[in-house]
Amino acid sequence: MPDRRLDVLAIGNAIVDVIADADDPFLAAHGMHKGAMQLIDEGQATRLYAAMGPGREESGGSAANTVAGLASLGLNAGFIGQIADDQLGTIFTHDIRSLGVEFGTEPRNGIGATGRCLILVTSDAQRTMNTFLGAAQMLDAGAVDPVHVRQAAILYLEGYLWDPEGPRAAMYKAMDAAREAGTKVAFTLSDSFVVERHRADLLRLLDERRIDILFANQVEAEALAQVPDVESAVTALKEKVETLVVTRHEHGALAIRGGERADVPAEPIRDLVDTTGAGDLFAAGFLAGEAHGLGLERSLRLGAICAAEVIQHYGARPEANLRALAGDLLT
Repeated sequence: MPDRRLDVLAIGNAIVDVIADADDPFLAAHGMHKGAMQLIDEGQATRLYAAMGPGREESGGSAANTVAGLASLGLNAGFIGQIADDQLGTIFTHDIRSLGVEFGTEPRNGIGATGRCLILVTSDAQRTMNTFLGAAQMLDAGAVDPVHVRQAAILYLEGYLWDPEGPRAAMYKAMDAAREAGTKVAFTLSDSFVVERHRADLLRLLDERRIDILFANQVEAEALAQVPDVESAVTALKEKVETLVVTRHEHGALAIRGGERADVPAEPIRDLVDTTGAGDLFAAGFLAGEAHGLGLERSLRLGAICAAEVIQHYGARPEANLRALAGDLLT
C-alpha cells in the first residue's frame, strides 16, 4: 500500500474571492439570478468590479475552501489548482500555504490572469457568484503527478472545473491514478448549471464507478436524476455510487451507503450572514469524518458543524477553529 501522507488531495479552481453587499435591483440590473453562479469573461469581470460596492478580497475556490476547512480540522490536505504569475496568484499561494495546506502547482505566464470570483451578498444572506476562471481553467494533465495522488486517502474533485478540456483531462488522469492506488474518489456537483451542461458525462462517471463519494445539494441531485423531489433523486442515484451525500440547506443533510442511511438536522445558528462556502465546508467536515472512520451520521454532523460556522460570517473560509468546534467527534 502507498504511504497515505495526505488525508485528502483536492483539485479545483484557484480563485481569489471579492465579496461585497448588494441588493436585488443591483442583481437584476446586471442580469444575475440570485443564489446562482455564472461564468464571466475578463471584460465582464472588470465592468462588474467597477460597479460593485466596497469589497473584501480573500482566497477562495470551492475545493480550496474545502481543504482550508480540512486543515482547520487538523487533517493533512493538499491542493492542485492553476494560478498565473501575478499578484493574485501570489496572494492565493500565500493564503493556502499559510493554512498548512500543501500546494505545489507552479504559476504560469501567458495564460491570462489568476481567476477571481465576484460575490454579491444580499440582505437575506444569499450569495450570487460571478466567476472569471482565468488561469484556473488552464490547468492541464501535466499538473497531476500520479505519485502525489497515490499518497492521498481521498481524492476530491470540484465540479465547477469540469467545463474546460484541460482541467477535465487532469481530473481523469487523477481518477485513473486513484483507481490504481485504491484512493477513494469524491466528487462535488458544485452547481445545477454544471449538471445541466454535463449530465451525460456525470452519469457516465457514476456508471463507470469512477466516483466513490458524490456530494450534491437537493437541487443538484434532482437535476442530475431529472426528478422533481429529493427522495426520488436519492432513489435514482443511490445505486450508482458507493456513498451519496445530499445537503438540504436549513433542512439538514442525508447520506446513504449500501443499505445504511443517516439523516441529520442543520446545526442551530445565531445569525445567518452569508451562505458562501456552506457546501464547501460541509464537504470538509464529512470528508474529515470519512478519513477518521466516523461513520455516516457522525460525518454528517461534523459537516453540519462546519457549514454552520461559515454561514455566520462573510467569506467562504472558517474563522473559528473547526477542530475545537468538533469537540468529541474527532477525539
